[in-house]
Amino acid sequence: MAFFPFLAAVPRASRYKLMLAAASVTVLAACAGYSPPVTNGQTADEVTQAMGRPTARYPAPGGGERIEYARGPAGKQTFMVDLDAGGHVTGWTQVLTEPNFESLKIGTPQEEVLFKLGTPSSRMRVRFKDSNVWSYRYESMGYCRWFQVSIGGTGKVVDTGYGPDPQCDPGGREPQEPR
Repeated sequence: MAFFPFLAAVPRASRYKLMLAAASVTVLAACAGYSPPVTNGQTADEVTQAMGRPTARYPAPGGGERIEYARGPAGKQTFMVDLDAGGHVTGWTQVLTEPNFESLKIGTPQEEVLFKLGTPSSRMRVRFKDSNVWSYRYESMGYCRWFQVSIGGTGKVVDTGYGPDPQCDPGGREPQEPR
């Protein structure tokens, strides 16, 4: 209690709850507060200097470009930085979100899936269905989730769905390090 003398008057059980609550708020604030070090008007070279080498690049309408930065363990966050035809930043967004997943409809071309969501965490061939399943790992309300897109032999979406992330424990949380 040397660091926090005011806690000496708080019962031990309450102290632990208080410290756990403070740690949870800190972690949530760190996750919610991250934003790429990118501002509108920057050049593509300045973005690369600030964020490193992109994980992919996609042509955008009007001669612009979308630059992908997959972040986090197994890609739980993917940021897209949009550039105009002159190579300057017009905006950025974190794309692994349920509204983005819901925007994919049956028949969406695979190029549009990549443009909207970026590179999947994993790809699996399903021979008997002549399709590929692209899986996107993301987090929703503190739970590990898995969004899957089935791309048929024609290169278009034939199915989508949600499920628990197989890399997380059965309760949907990140596995804990052994102590």
